Amino acid sequence: MFLQQSSRAVRRQWHLYKRLNQAVVCGAYGQHQHPWAKCFHSTRQMRVVKPVLLADIGIVECEIIQWFVEPEARVEEFSPLCEVQSDKASVEITSRFSGVVKKLHYEAGDMAKVGKPFVDIDIQGDAKKEDLEALTVPEPSRREEAGASLQLDEELKAGRPSEDQNAAAPAPTEASLIKGNGQARLSKNNGTYGSGYYRDTGTGKDGRVLKEDVYKFAEDRDTSRISSAAGGAAPSNPASPAFSYPQTTADNAQIETPTPLTNVQAQMFKAMTRSLSIPHFIYADEIDFSRLHSLRGRLNATLAKEKGDLAKVSYLPFIIKAVSMALYQYPILNARVDVDSDTDKPNLVMRSQHNIGIAMDTPAGLLVPVLKNVGSMNVYSIAAELARLQSLATTGKLSVLDLSGGTITVSNIGNIGGTYLAPVIVDKAVAILGVGRMREVPGFDDGSDAVVRRQICNFSWSADHRVVDGATMARAAEVVRRLVEQPDQMILHLR
Repeated sequence: MFLQQSSRAVRRQWHLYKRLNQAVVCGAYGQHQHPWAKCFHSTRQMRVVKPVLLADIGIVECEIIQWFVEPEARVEEFSPLCEVQSDKASVEITSRFSGVVKKLHYEAGDMAKVGKPFVDIDIQGDAKKEDLEALTVPEPSRREEAGASLQLDEELKAGRPSEDQNAAAPAPTEASLIKGNGQARLSKNNGTYGSGYYRDTGTGKDGRVLKEDVYKFAEDRDTSRISSAAGGAAPSNPASPAFSYPQTTADNAQIETPTPLTNVQAQMFKAMTRSLSIPHFIYADEIDFSRLHSLRGRLNATLAKEKGDLAKVSYLPFIIKAVSMALYQYPILNARVDVDSDTDKPNLVMRSQHNIGIAMDTPAGLLVPVLKNVGSMNVYSIAAELARLQSLATTGKLSVLDLSGGTITVSNIGNIGGTYLAPVIVDKAVAILGVGRMREVPGFDDGSDAVVRRQICNFSWSADHRVVDGATMARAAEVVRRLVEQPDQMILHLR
């Protein structure tokens, strides 16, 4: 009896094992599985295509300058994906995950929106759940997918083509010809689209077009225009902008050519539109640079002997330091105007650090990099930081951090030309100083009637007249004037 029961139990276990083994094998080959066999499966590898969102880097939109990857390329964590150009800065976007690139949502030269997908990556490994949720688009539910599929089927049955069918393949553009070469923005700014130049004259590896190729082509083109107009004579000053003569017609009719704004110009359009909604108060004064001129000469002679990183110091670091010292007495000029979202009442936000923006003329246009915490810097360190920012601005390598956080601005237009100006207040500030061209004029020597040479420069201030009155602006400007005209006083307050 016992042996019969044991035999039946063994047979049942054997039949169960055979059925289970058959179900698993059939499932591996795509055949029908028993419902109870669904719980037996191998661990699925984490390999899912996710549209990665363009992270918030302090901007709303940016231009794709160049891609460092292409579809089916493998990327590692922190590998560079692309370079983007915001309103003023060039930023490199890196990958948060390891994986394989599946799709690039933009071409070089396209405008990408923050918070929207810009690249699809087949994510592998142990990516963190919170990172995936923050940087990837949530997958649509099955109900949404079924609804979209049903709508497409109905459109096809009704004979209406879907949007995908209507969308024709875009014609190749100059930007697509140089995709990944990083020159879309440069060719726009230099007017070299449609030239056919990029197809066979790149000097980089495998014929890749470099930044220098675009600049050289634009320079050669402008030189040839002048040579043709002047009977073959080369321009006397190659550094000066070339003259571009407009086209004319037989009947001398006006020719109007629509020209899109560059990215920097478009952002300037928006920023200046906001700025000029502020009622400006203008204040100007003449500053005697004679003593500062003498002091600067002695300091530069010392720097030349030391042969350090700085060969010489300009007047601008002294002006910046004088402005910072005046802000300690008149902190309202370092504030910004804010509106309470609950009460709609305006208020002033006072700021402790003096982050002074410096307007610079660069190949890309007007940029305003920021010197952070000037109150803790001396003239030499200000000059060194200025040199660093100017170098980055010239090469287009300023970061978003270099261009953000300004509390007040100094615009030195005098190194280009112009004695008087009326500068426009930068957004999120209440004041700006414009520095004009220095000139030599005759003046009386102190304490005598002797006529001597004076180095005179005009300072022009603009202030937000909603919160800064004329008397406050005049008193603060007087502090700056006194410090620049008597630079020895700065020594008592240097940090």
